[in-house]
Amino acid sequence: MQLTPLIAVHMSAALAAVALGPVALWARRGHAGQRLQSQRPRLHRAAGYAWVTLMLVAALSAIFIRDFRLPNIAGYTAIHLLVPVVLGCLFFSFRALLRGDIRRHRRLMVWLYIGGCLVAGAFTLLPQRYLGGLLWAS
Repeated sequence: MQLTPLIAVHMSAALAAVALGPVALWARRGHAGQRLQSQRPRLHRAAGYAWVTLMLVAALSAIFIRDFRLPNIAGYTAIHLLVPVVLGCLFFSFRALLRGDIRRHRRLMVWLYIGGCLVAGAFTLLPQRYLGGLLWAS
């Protein structure tokens, strides 16, 4: 496998999502009892919408990246199972937000950042994967 424009788009979106995620989580709107100074709704929304867009780009571009070297089904490996997980988690998170369930929205977004960014990123660094091969090759 080589670095194609599609992989570059996917990788750029994923790396930007890893970097931007903590900003969106840190600038969250706050709990009901917090002081007004600790709430940053504009930053939270801006970083949040940018992060969601990056996650959508990463998830949707992953559909078109296939690897026939690893154990797969039609070129789709186990890491591709994250695509429906990311899309579903985003859907349910925004549904919770529309229903006013901020606690569920927050939990889903934190889980999505940890699972969709950090854990998935760790799996891409395995020696058998493209980036892992670049990193660990001697």
